[in-house]
Amino acid sequence: MKPSFKNAGIKSRKHATTLNLAALASLAVPFALHAETAPEQPQKLPEVVVDGARTSDFQVSKSANDKFTAPLLDTPKSVTVITSEVISQTGAVSLTDALRTVPGITIGAGEGGNPVGDNLFIRGYNAQTDTYIDGIRDSGSQSREIFSLEQIEVVKGPNSAYGGRSSAGGGINLVSKTPKAENFTNASVGLGSAQYRRGTVDINRVVNDDVAVRLNVMGHDAHVAGRNEIKGNRWGIAPSVSFGMNSATKVNLSYYHMQSDELPDTGIPFNNPFTTGANVSKNGDGTPISVPRDTFYGLVNRDFRKTQTDIGTIDVRHEFAGGLVFRNVTRYGKSDNDYIWTQPDDSKGNTMLYGTVWRRANTRVASTDSLANATSLTGSFVAAGIKHSYTGGLEISRENTDRSSYLFAPGTNNPLTGTTTCPTSGAATLYNCTTIINPNPNDPWVYTRSVSPARNTILTNTRSAYVFDTVEFTPQWLLNVGVRWDDYRSTLDVPTYTLNGVTTAAAHAEVNANFANYQGGLVYKPSANSSIYVSYGTSSTPPGNDAGDGLDGLTAAVQNLAPQDSKNYELGTKWEVLPGGRLSVSAALFRSEMNNARVTAPDGTTQNVGKKTMKGVELGVSGNITKEWQVFGGYTYLDGRVADNGFVNTGTTAKPVYTASPYNGNVFPTTPKNSASLWTSYAVLPGVMVGGGVNYVAKVYANINNTKYAQGYSRFDAMASYEINKHISLQLNIQNLTDKFYFDKVSSPHYAGVGPGRSATLTANFKY
Repeated sequence: MKPSFKNAGIKSRKHATTLNLAALASLAVPFALHAETAPEQPQKLPEVVVDGARTSDFQVSKSANDKFTAPLLDTPKSVTVITSEVISQTGAVSLTDALRTVPGITIGAGEGGNPVGDNLFIRGYNAQTDTYIDGIRDSGSQSREIFSLEQIEVVKGPNSAYGGRSSAGGGINLVSKTPKAENFTNASVGLGSAQYRRGTVDINRVVNDDVAVRLNVMGHDAHVAGRNEIKGNRWGIAPSVSFGMNSATKVNLSYYHMQSDELPDTGIPFNNPFTTGANVSKNGDGTPISVPRDTFYGLVNRDFRKTQTDIGTIDVRHEFAGGLVFRNVTRYGKSDNDYIWTQPDDSKGNTMLYGTVWRRANTRVASTDSLANATSLTGSFVAAGIKHSYTGGLEISRENTDRSSYLFAPGTNNPLTGTTTCPTSGAATLYNCTTIINPNPNDPWVYTRSVSPARNTILTNTRSAYVFDTVEFTPQWLLNVGVRWDDYRSTLDVPTYTLNGVTTAAAHAEVNANFANYQGGLVYKPSANSSIYVSYGTSSTPPGNDAGDGLDGLTAAVQNLAPQDSKNYELGTKWEVLPGGRLSVSAALFRSEMNNARVTAPDGTTQNVGKKTMKGVELGVSGNITKEWQVFGGYTYLDGRVADNGFVNTGTTAKPVYTASPYNGNVFPTTPKNSASLWTSYAVLPGVMVGGGVNYVAKVYANINNTKYAQGYSRFDAMASYEINKHISLQLNIQNLTDKFYFDKVSSPHYAGVGPGRSATLTANFKY
């Protein structure tokens, strides 16, 4: 990274900090400036016509997603853009690393029905399936890399009007690197503690006036600081070629390949709370068990995770006279996720009763193929003195997931009890039980494994049509409206299979749903560099939303249910302040409601009768305070409540008695009430930059009972860079500067994921 006084660079990572008052104070700046300098007549902002146009290294004025028909300043929605400079300065090397710079996003842990991979919660709602690449849904469970990304766009609030089926929390759009009209070579080589090694190459070449090619390559190998056994390696390649760069018709062909091999983490179990019964005196407090950070309950010679992702894209764009743009994108993707990993299961009370854990083997053999085509028309016109900036399109997609699991012989239960109860541990239990203190990850667990004959095949087809329009009545008043209609069809088929001499009949389930979603917002511009908006948006989450590769699976019990419908109300403001609008600040107040959440009804069936509510506040800041000083950060307050969790069986299986859920009014799991982050860097001398970051996350519950939780934490990071010459620079990143022991993943009610300890990396960057 080459720092400069013009755009002092910042590398922002996923690090924690207590809420920094400077970030909050800066949000008052635009109001004060407006009071002193606002013109008598608001001025119209100059039109931005370049997708993803930057105003500084930390700012983007326009989204790369062509469904946004106005600059981000005038878009009535909370959108955070993580630029390549923020990614670089913070030392992020994965999508989850980069997203920790955005408050309001929680990283979840994998569990039984929830695959290891990017498991995101936005504003308290699971957004595992709401990741898009250049506007098209990216299917399949993956752990995504950042080596081929130009920027990351986080859209908060209901996302169905833009992306179809989705959660109520929002979505993530990954913007890919594409060929440019200039020759350059960028490369980096990094070494660090915890056996960190990483190298990347980014080469762009202009073949002629109309053709350019670009190649991105990455190799990565590292352990996790403070977690001695946890390690992984991965490599990726992403070539692309553009034709017709200076003509009306442009064609971009791209391919992405990434594969990984790792030993996945198991985390640490909770102190299991006993609320009734003879063992209540042994009640745990619900926090993770107090053991050394490097405690690992997995098995080195059993556990693994291997993934592979391949994506090919054909992107055709034609610009007609008058500014009308036609675009057609065809994409094929395939992702494989194959793993065995040990979950330290506390569900049988082993941790508190016996000081042991059962080594539950979570397994998956999954492959997802997807094919999508998107066609759109984008343009603008003036009618009756009113300007319209619009886009409309059609999208079709097909996703096919084949999923199974592993079987073990002789099995993973404790042979002494025939169950998962572990009064003892060690060889007599065939190492399926181990101790809470000093478990041995090298226990000689020797079994044979095979793929289960029980296989699920899930086929999901969608057809969608949408239109968006930004209506400019005057330079001060704009109306943003949009509607999307989706036809969603998904089927689950389980063929007949025989296991342990027992034959299970074939099973079939299907869901056919049509739903429409809306996005509307009224924008008032008190000045050319500001906006105040009110907006309303909806979202639909149909049964089987994850297309067969996540927690929200399609089953016979839910196949006839309607999609869960959510709506969101938001009041917000955005300002570009200081000379040249080099600093962006924003604030939003919002409330979301899910009125037909799927829960157990009074008769014991699953129905759409539940209700969830979320209200909160978000603040954001990005850009340059001075030409040497850059900042990127924000604060989020979330108050999520399970307003109506349906009914629970307080009787027996034979004679069920359903009463109102005792969890009504509880806090959303995986939802910190307060979270904040700030990354800042300063060019202290020509060619010398220092930076630092802090990330703060309050207490997070791991279950809807609100009996298990991880305590809040603050994490600090630091960076320094030195420009040797115009071609070579060095950058030192220190993550978790104080070596804080904290838990950063708690979506499983059985264990909490351990955050990495202190680590240091030195990276040499080359630019030619």
